Amino acid sequence: MEKLKNLVVFHKYAVASGIMIGTTFIPFPPWALVFCFVPLWLFWIKNSHNLKAILVSGFITQFLLTLIGFNWVAHTLQEFGHLPWPAALMGLLLFCGFANLHIPLAGVFWFFLKKKLKLKDLAAIFLLPLLTGFTELTYPMIFDWHFGYTWFWAQLPGIQTAELWGTKFLSTFSIFLNSLVLFSWMYRSKTTRLVLGLGTMAILFIIINALGAFLKSRIAKTDADINVLIVQANIGNLEKQYAEQGQGFREHIVQQFFELTHRGFEEAPEGQRPDFAIWPETAFPVRLNPAGFQSGLGSHLQRYLKKNKYALFTGSYGYAQDAGGVSNSLFLFDNNGIVQQPTYTKTTLLAFGEYIPGGSWIPQLYNWLPMVAHFSRGKGPVIQTLNGVRYGPQICYEGLFDWFARKSAQLDAQILVNVTNDSWYGTWQEPYQHLYMTLSRAIEVRRPLIRSTNTGISTVVLADGTILTQSPVHKKWKFLYNVPYHTTAPLTLFSQWGYWFPYIFLLMLGVLVFGIQRSHFS
Repeated sequence: MEKLKNLVVFHKYAVASGIMIGTTFIPFPPWALVFCFVPLWLFWIKNSHNLKAILVSGFITQFLLTLIGFNWVAHTLQEFGHLPWPAALMGLLLFCGFANLHIPLAGVFWFFLKKKLKLKDLAAIFLLPLLTGFTELTYPMIFDWHFGYTWFWAQLPGIQTAELWGTKFLSTFSIFLNSLVLFSWMYRSKTTRLVLGLGTMAILFIIINALGAFLKSRIAKTDADINVLIVQANIGNLEKQYAEQGQGFREHIVQQFFELTHRGFEEAPEGQRPDFAIWPETAFPVRLNPAGFQSGLGSHLQRYLKKNKYALFTGSYGYAQDAGGVSNSLFLFDNNGIVQQPTYTKTTLLAFGEYIPGGSWIPQLYNWLPMVAHFSRGKGPVIQTLNGVRYGPQICYEGLFDWFARKSAQLDAQILVNVTNDSWYGTWQEPYQHLYMTLSRAIEVRRPLIRSTNTGISTVVLADGTILTQSPVHKKWKFLYNVPYHTTAPLTLFSQWGYWFPYIFLLMLGVLVFGIQRSHFS
């Protein structure tokens, strides 16, 4: 215990950074956005000849920020994996051990480069955001989180610049602002440099927010709109599991969706009848392959839609004929109950939730971990069309990946549609993180996004980032939205080029480091 206490005292700066970074991400306020890395970096500079200290301190920071920001992983392991709480907590600790290793990796790279290049302290300061930003951009994460989403959560106008360079650049930019605060702190005894550092940080922060406000103001007015009814039936996990395993509840689940949908259509104001209803991921609890429409619930669904003249998006299980397996799919029915082609099959599957990494080589893994699904993988984004409107579908986890939304925009989607089931993740943290990560795609590609979830949070975000009415969490709910959109929305710079600017920005930082090193400024 004494050894642990001494370790914490020695690495108190790393502990401080871990807490500050973790409590700056959603759902916390962004209170330490521009200085959360400063304590850790100060420790690295003071111990620049001690590789072990740098590595351990970086690991402590990443462990703590993950523990604070992603503690819902334990709840998921207990709820989804049926693990006892001690095992679920061990799983969380294991996740905390590798989820954000880009931070200690940045420290290791910094140690060797500083030593190899014999960098001055000032040059070493600006090498820190360069390496931290680079490792964040390139390190593979299961949940691709970053501070760009914090800008959206905080409603900072700078989030609007994501149409130029994506949300992830705002994280790179935030990390750079941390280096200006670090510069100001290290040279605080010299008033000129203190003012230079803090003043530059403040000016850049104001500029990027002003640019964001300008970009939002110049978005063209929409020229069309649709009415969409989002249905959130709040189906519990036990009900879903029983239905999926053929143990009843299927008719009960379908009936709940029917009732909420019917009420939503019946209660719609005159002249605002929904163009379609949307049910969440795997809402319809049977496999909707061609044979599934010949009898049973699939046939019942078609008759229900045709009788009432309802069009419907619904998540369900499909059958990937070429892969020979069950798929997580999104089906679009017109108001005659006819499935519109193509259906969409989820492409980016969640590791240990929808497939086991390495399972294709070692099939026995699925026998050892029977709680993990084994879905066939789709072939990428498609366009689904209803009444002449083009929709870009995505399922749950895919909303975290900007490339997916960009591809939908390139395929000329006018509206993005996301169906999700967050019922495994608790109520206070993950639903908000997942919400803002997904909704950010709308700003990047300047298309509205409709998000339907099983247990919340369901909503619509417009192309300018305006978030409409949000559903409660873990409650039955329905809501009719009017969604304006552009019939000929142009591709944003980010839709066309992706993450070109963060790397150019890091290259510019490299030039700055080189220039400082060659100059007499120290």
